[in-house]
Amino acid sequence: MSLRFHCCDPRRLEVIRLNGSANGIAFVEVLDKAAPPGVPRQRTLFVRLLRTGFALTPDNLRISGGERIPTVGVTWCAPADALPPQAEPGLASLTDDPARTLVVRTDGSGDHSRYTLAIVASPGSPNPPDGFDPVLSGIAFSFKVECGADFDCAQAPACPPDVGAKPDIDYLAKDYQGFRRLMLDRLSLLVPGWSERSAADLGVMLVELLAYAADNLSYRQDAIANEAYLATARQRVSVRRHARLVDYLMHEGCNARAFVHFRVKGHDVALAAGTPLLTHAPRLDPTVQPASPPLRDAIARGSLVFETAHDAVLDERFNELRFYTWGDQGCCLPRGTTHATLRTHVTGLKAGDFVVFEEVCSPSTFVDEDADRTHRWVVRLTDVTFSSDPSGQLFDDPPVDAALDVTEITWDAADALPFPLCLSVAERPGKAISVARGNIVLADHGMGVATEALGAVPEAALQIAPPAPAGTCRKPDPVPVPTRFRPALSQAPLTHGFDLAGLLAVPLSEDEGWWPASALPAIPARQATPRILSLIGTPAAPGVPPEPWTPRRDLLESAGDANDFVVEIEDDGTTRLRFGDDANGKRPDAGTAFAVRYRVGNGTAGNVGADAIRHIVSAAAGIFLAVRNPMPAAGGVDPEDIEAVRRDAPQAFRTQERAVTPADYAAAAERRPDVQRAAATFRWTGSWHTVFVTADRYGGGEIDARFAARLRRHLERFRMAGYDLEVNGPRYVALDVALHLCVKADYFRAQVLQAVRRVLSADVLPDGTLGVFHPDNFTFGQPVYLSRIIAAAQAVEGMDAVQPLRFQRLLNPSPLSLDQGVIPLGRLEIAQLANHPDFRERGRITLHARGGK
Repeated sequence: MSLRFHCCDPRRLEVIRLNGSANGIAFVEVLDKAAPPGVPRQRTLFVRLLRTGFALTPDNLRISGGERIPTVGVTWCAPADALPPQAEPGLASLTDDPARTLVVRTDGSGDHSRYTLAIVASPGSPNPPDGFDPVLSGIAFSFKVECGADFDCAQAPACPPDVGAKPDIDYLAKDYQGFRRLMLDRLSLLVPGWSERSAADLGVMLVELLAYAADNLSYRQDAIANEAYLATARQRVSVRRHARLVDYLMHEGCNARAFVHFRVKGHDVALAAGTPLLTHAPRLDPTVQPASPPLRDAIARGSLVFETAHDAVLDERFNELRFYTWGDQGCCLPRGTTHATLRTHVTGLKAGDFVVFEEVCSPSTFVDEDADRTHRWVVRLTDVTFSSDPSGQLFDDPPVDAALDVTEITWDAADALPFPLCLSVAERPGKAISVARGNIVLADHGMGVATEALGAVPEAALQIAPPAPAGTCRKPDPVPVPTRFRPALSQAPLTHGFDLAGLLAVPLSEDEGWWPASALPAIPARQATPRILSLIGTPAAPGVPPEPWTPRRDLLESAGDANDFVVEIEDDGTTRLRFGDDANGKRPDAGTAFAVRYRVGNGTAGNVGADAIRHIVSAAAGIFLAVRNPMPAAGGVDPEDIEAVRRDAPQAFRTQERAVTPADYAAAAERRPDVQRAAATFRWTGSWHTVFVTADRYGGGEIDARFAARLRRHLERFRMAGYDLEVNGPRYVALDVALHLCVKADYFRAQVLQAVRRVLSADVLPDGTLGVFHPDNFTFGQPVYLSRIIAAAQAVEGMDAVQPLRFQRLLNPSPLSLDQGVIPLGRLEIAQLANHPDFRERGRITLHARGGK
């Protein structure tokens, strides 16, 4: 093994080798570990010359430059093809060009210094022999080339840049006046004779121009430094990226959603997804022709555009559906109802359809204009059953002894009626107080924009000169810098929303059923995505097909060849598209032309009131008789404020996003809006742990299979691997309470007794407050105090005194409960006192009253 030492001037070497006649040293090779047996290591040099025919003796060689051993003598030297007898056999075979190689044997191996091998005319002369180049007649080398070292022994070429004098810089100068003063002071020092300070002077003008540029550069440096930190960043894009690094998704708002009713003429009227709808515009027909002047004028005057979110088939039979009350002339659907009956067989109505319940006449004045506009509610049907009432037509006028076809409809508990809905009153038999309406289509705020060209990716305009590699002074070829391509959309604000058609088309699961209607407007804005309908990139290379690109929240998980991009909203609302860098997401090739389709319209501006949407853009005339949204649009949210992100992002980083302990599972379950409290228990079920999550629903709702499936789906992202997950209901503890009431003399005993029973019930009171034993007033492990019951009864007007007679559990009662005034409950137990005559196992309360009238 050996190492070659080359000439430090490769250009001169190459020129003389090709064009000149002089001889010189090309390189020196020190024979070390590759020496054959018998050949001393580090004492044999192979000196490669440019030309053959040289006649050199040891007197023509000088080796010097050592520190501890200044010089090294030469024992013998000869061409490799004419070695002397003392040379070891096989030495010539170690070189590939014996005629141009001079083999030198030294009397020692020197030290670790850098030596110089020089070819001289005589021992006392510094000049080279005749025919040798004066520069190439010497070369530096080392005998210890193969000694152990941690660093590369190759020397970098001596090409240092010129270093100028460093002037004193006042780093306190950060504005225009400071830079101007600093430069004028410097000029006074360098050019003492120049004292001109007139603004019209050319020198002063140049100084002021440079001061302006320096001021601008200083501002940019400060601004860029500020953008590096969440606490000081001022640009929305910077804050968004900082927050994403701590798993906080800064939302850009969300568009509003509305349920729209279409009154149509005809059957099987197809309504395509994306059909534009307009809010009310004066003197505009319900149907507006596409691309017509009235449409452009309405939009210009401020009418908002909604678009239908899914395909629908409309029918004039669904314009208005009448309820069937089974002969009850004073029928009312109570709060919490999840089923109803419609007259006739409403063929075509199916599970998954939306239906709106609407009060159309006041139950007190019987005037249509006095109908309560807040008594409107949309549900999504989960079951439609056709049946009949054998005596149904006996309630008609005139009565007929015949059967009446009816349709039973059911909807999810999440869509339960939030208010009592009056259907009929005895004073006006046959008068429909409330009706149901089909032909309901979900629409969301936003207007589609026709295909817009974003331009092509420009060619690289800048280049980077990389540093020269060690061992040469030749500069490598410059590397082109890819152009930053961040096209902007011409219209704003960009719609952020959801793929509502996808949510409506596929059930969540067999157990969970469809998305309920009440959940669609309430989807959090943080889950909204930019509504870029399509982004197509057409490469400049002929024959390469166009490629679709997909919007992502970020490119952190995108592969280097993935056609992904990110939408970023700037402070002024401008929307820009950011592509990858071939490490996270693909960088589009130069010349690729992009075209985009998107929607505009976002935020709280879309939260229009009821009956605000009044027009449809369609070429079909005479089919759509009326368009309206019975309920206000909801779900529109403005973009998140920068200061809110600065406040919430560090806290969100500390939010537990996985469940480890039972408390973690309980806290994760309580994130659902329909769960009041939850408790979790770890149990060993044979070969693994199972987490049993016990949920307490608002309103005391049942933990049925559908709710359990939804809660399991919600908890799945928190669940630790190796743990099964089950959902069960709480253990309800029925109470047995008896009170003796003393009524004041001026009050009717029956009225006071009824008021006390109402206050101590499990119902929602007429004024909206909850009864003492309403399910929402108790949760896991919460003890029941007798004082709370007595205080509620005593607060009823007309009550004089309250005496407890019985206060205990209905099952396994304790004789100490009444004396202690408290009933303690276990960790998974919830107190219950429904006082329902059909469900005595749910608790009972007995009231005895004396006094009064």
